[in-house]
Amino acid sequence: MTPADRGRAAGPGPGGLLALMLDGVPRTRAEIAHLTGLSRSTVSARVDELLRGEVLTAAGAAASSGGRPPAQVAFNPEARVAVGIDLGATHGTAAICDLAGGVLAAETIVLDIADGPGLVLEAVLSTATRLLDGVARPWSDVAALGLGLPGPVEHATGRPTNPPIMPGWDRVDVPGEVRDHLRLPGLDVLVDNDVNVLALGEHALWWPEADDLFYVKVSTGIGAGIVMGGTLQRGARGSAGDLGHVRVPWAADSPRPADDQRELEDIASGPAIAALLREAGIEAATSADVVDLVRAGDRTAIAAVRQAGREVGAVVAGVVNVLGPSVVVIGGSVGRAGEDLIAGVREVVYRHSLPLATEHLQIVPARGDANGGAVGAAIMAARHALAPEAIQTWLTPAATSTTDPIDEREKPQ
Repeated sequence: MTPADRGRAAGPGPGGLLALMLDGVPRTRAEIAHLTGLSRSTVSARVDELLRGEVLTAAGAAASSGGRPPAQVAFNPEARVAVGIDLGATHGTAAICDLAGGVLAAETIVLDIADGPGLVLEAVLSTATRLLDGVARPWSDVAALGLGLPGPVEHATGRPTNPPIMPGWDRVDVPGEVRDHLRLPGLDVLVDNDVNVLALGEHALWWPEADDLFYVKVSTGIGAGIVMGGTLQRGARGSAGDLGHVRVPWAADSPRPADDQRELEDIASGPAIAALLREAGIEAATSADVVDLVRAGDRTAIAAVRQAGREVGAVVAGVVNVLGPSVVVIGGSVGRAGEDLIAGVREVVYRHSLPLATEHLQIVPARGDANGGAVGAAIMAARHALAPEAIQTWLTPAATSTTDPIDEREKPQ
């Protein structure tokens, strides 16, 4: 979609004009009028409104064709910030990002997701508050907060649904819990599963030109994030991408017996690989142990990870045939261990998918670092806050505007 298409698709109003400018390219009012088809007077009024709201900023002068050079404006990603939080089984990462996904500060803390929403959210939100203090941005500067959880999430409500490794979290109103903890009733809080926010971050920061991207996370569990037509696809109830529960087809060259019809997560996840290594007499209990063995050059571990890649590839090949992505990204702790998992995926996908689907298909390692989930969650939050229907609240102070959380010393006794 071209910048002009984005602006027209967003509809009338300042939000539609802002959608055009989110690519960061400086433009004159005349250029904006040409791209949107709006009159110059309408463009000037909307640009002035967005400048007052600080989401656009002056960007110097364009080259002159004679006379006074025309002034340019551009999207201002520093107008506000977005907070992104990524929760895993044993960690929590908080990131403060500008509205384009640039990381201003990030930190990972050790926690146990099984401690429940009260303790876990208190710990990670306190970390976020400390990071905001460090970059001199109050909570009133936060456009929205995004949060990724390691389990199924009903995105419309932000409630986890029967999350297998999150006791005490089922159907909890996570957005409400966050607002209550921060005492910010007007804060927009968006919650999604961890693989979806990873896919969002990878697509936005590294593959923005790829409209169709499939992200696979191989770690303690296995899941996928689907970007089609440039938009994250969650499915009717947010369950899209549950790759780990797909049964793996048996192949003639598979070391598994023909009657082994287990699900992908039971065959190719970090713990599943570790179990195979223990059967071979190698001490391994977790995904981290598998990664350490691969990086140390253990041949048995390398072969096991390569075979896990083939099993993942057997499932991904079907996805490639059905969805036809241009990029398949392999992430997660096992995916980051080296080329062995990806080599196994490539081996099977290129052999078993349609030639038309694989002619230009790229199967690549994730480029995001350990902060990738939190950054993706922040990007999810920023996109929500910058949507045409939401931007008007920036330009007209709302009755529910956020204020800074009450300091512990100021709480009523």
